[in-house]
Amino acid sequence: MNTQLLTREQHIDFENKWVLQEDLFPGDFKVVYAPVDQHLLCQPYNRKGLFKISLHHGHNRMYYADKVIEYKEYAILFSRPDMVYRFEPIGKQYPGYFCVFKEHFFDQFAKISDYPLFKPGVSPLIEITAVQMEFFTKVFKQMENEMAMDFSYKYDVLRTQVLQLILDTLKLQPAAQFHPRESSSSIRIATCFNELLEGQFPILNTSSRMHLRHPVEFADNLSVHVNHLNRSLKEVNNKTTSQLIADRIMQEARILLQNTDWNIMEIAWCLGFEDLAHFFKFFKKNGHATPSTFRKTLVV
Repeated sequence: MNTQLLTREQHIDFENKWVLQEDLFPGDFKVVYAPVDQHLLCQPYNRKGLFKISLHHGHNRMYYADKVIEYKEYAILFSRPDMVYRFEPIGKQYPGYFCVFKEHFFDQFAKISDYPLFKPGVSPLIEITAVQMEFFTKVFKQMENEMAMDFSYKYDVLRTQVLQLILDTLKLQPAAQFHPRESSSSIRIATCFNELLEGQFPILNTSSRMHLRHPVEFADNLSVHVNHLNRSLKEVNNKTTSQLIADRIMQEARILLQNTDWNIMEIAWCLGFEDLAHFFKFFKKNGHATPSTFRKTLVV
């Protein structure tokens, strides 16, 4: 196994420097005030197991999976593990807050992944009013103050404050949004599967990595049996789960080979392959050429 392929997961790109994620987020919870440039605020923390709630102020456009969401002034974002997104600033930007945490931070307190805002099929970005922005900002400031306190039960307080953000945001949304009516359960499952798959793309830099690659991993995230997932996708798309995943990985591989100067080892790592031989075998099977040959054919 090539160890170089396994090291970049430990880092994120922070102001053009390699920084250990553990240095930014020690432990299982962190709250951060984001400055005006909002570089950290708009950075997708898609390391496996990391949830994020962020408060945004400014005119932005968000690209997520196959969707584009634009908001004019205020918004709150709920990002789940392995979700990839990016922001395009349109107007003036203002400071904000975000917090990050792991699921087991809520062990024996609440199952955080069960809340609709962290589920596929529900918009992760909610536009809010100035009054709501002021209220949510106060909650983040309370969390910031709580983190600085020497109190034995401060993390219980922080859990309560995070749940307050989630529950108060849920109150802002129509109940029907969290219980969509589908003519077929297969369509609903296929829609959620596609959002999970597309939510890992595009690969924005060599520190980002695709984590959901196998049918059983998608089934676990969707809380269905892998055989039921496969039947549903076959019914809707006439392709198996493995075929759909392979098609999307091939699409992204071609994009990265064509549009970046990353070496093939970096591309393989970003797409979740543990070694180059596996990536070459996969690419040749699905693309009828090696990655090197494909890239050379693009050079005129």
